[in-house]
Amino acid sequence: MDSWSSAAPVSSTRTAGFMAAVYRWMAFGLALTGIVAWAVATTPSLRDAFCIFQDGRLVGVTGLFWVVGIAELALVFLFAPVVQRASIGAAVAMFLAYCALTGVTLSIYLFVYTGASIASTLFVTGGAFFALSVYASTTKRNLDAWRSFLFIGLIGIILASIVNIFLHSAAVNFVVSCAGVLVFAGLTAYDTQKLRAMAEQGEERQALVGALALYLDFINLFLFLLRFMGRRRD
Repeated sequence: MDSWSSAAPVSSTRTAGFMAAVYRWMAFGLALTGIVAWAVATTPSLRDAFCIFQDGRLVGVTGLFWVVGIAELALVFLFAPVVQRASIGAAVAMFLAYCALTGVTLSIYLFVYTGASIASTLFVTGGAFFALSVYASTTKRNLDAWRSFLFIGLIGIILASIVNIFLHSAAVNFVVSCAGVLVFAGLTAYDTQKLRAMAEQGEERQALVGALALYLDFINLFLFLLRFMGRRRD
């Protein structure tokens, strides 16, 4: 009885500390992404380096934008395996570099949607993310059963999005958007519960890996919600 009483607070404290580190890094990454996106959108030289405008409207992106996008994809795929071997300084640098590159690629949304609709979508995304995190932290249900469904849903979203590049179907876009919201809402809860289970390892590297996972869940949930809530500029 005494050993359980002493062990539980230690485990609870370790979990709380680990999750606090995860959320700190995630929040810092989101802030950096927002700052970079705003800087690109409001600095003429940066804007013209990444975006192509005609009559004041966004009509395309430059080759440099695609280079940034490829680098962003490479970093996210390499992050988890590299972080396990890299120094903590290198791991932090990779995480921040990815968040900064994401800010560049997300900057185009500031030219497509109104600031008010982006702000309201961010607010809704934040509220949904908080509610899902609380659910995952308090539920007695094991969410591992969601894993296969979420993975299949994610693959389906990717394939359907690729196909719709050629089809340009509004119906397919609507279905993909609905599926995207559901899948990334589920991933937010699943990843949160999974990270709490990982808390016993408690390493800073693992906190960075967890922060990136939740960061990606938040960003993708925001982007899919923006398809419904976003108001396009005239």
